[in-house]
Amino acid sequence: MSRPPLPPFCKTSAIQKVRAAEDSWNDRDPQKVALAYTVDSVWRNRSEFLSGRTEIAAFLARKWARELDYRLIKELWTFGGNRIAVRFAYEYHDDSGTWFRAYGNENWEFADDGLMARRIASINEHPIAQNDRRFLWPLGRRPDNYPTLSDLGC
Repeated sequence: MSRPPLPPFCKTSAIQKVRAAEDSWNDRDPQKVALAYTVDSVWRNRSEFLSGRTEIAAFLARKWARELDYRLIKELWTFGGNRIAVRFAYEYHDDSGTWFRAYGNENWEFADDGLMARRIASINEHPIAQNDRRFLWPLGRRPDNYPTLSDLGC
């Protein structure tokens, strides 16, 4: 199975890869998202270290069970060869109704078939008031005409 666009990336294909990842994560389907990664993909997500699709899917299921009404925007930072760096922000609330905004960056490394072999993420979050939310589209894919992180000043 291949997952176009394939490396080496140009600016256009890197942007396509970033948007595809954003769209997939906004659908919040752990099994489907895990298919974008190699079977032996290695992750560091905050303080968690994961290996393989099974661990990735389990991590995402836990994540989206506690991060409710999750909405994410990713933006290309830089790229080269089979690597892409992104910055991102997402908003969610917990089961008590407290809203949060998380900011972070990810370094991605891809196999020749376009599946992600390595993901290294650094993330910080803070509580926000509900009226300070910026990611207000209906759950699911961010509309094409919705502002980017840069447009929102994030």
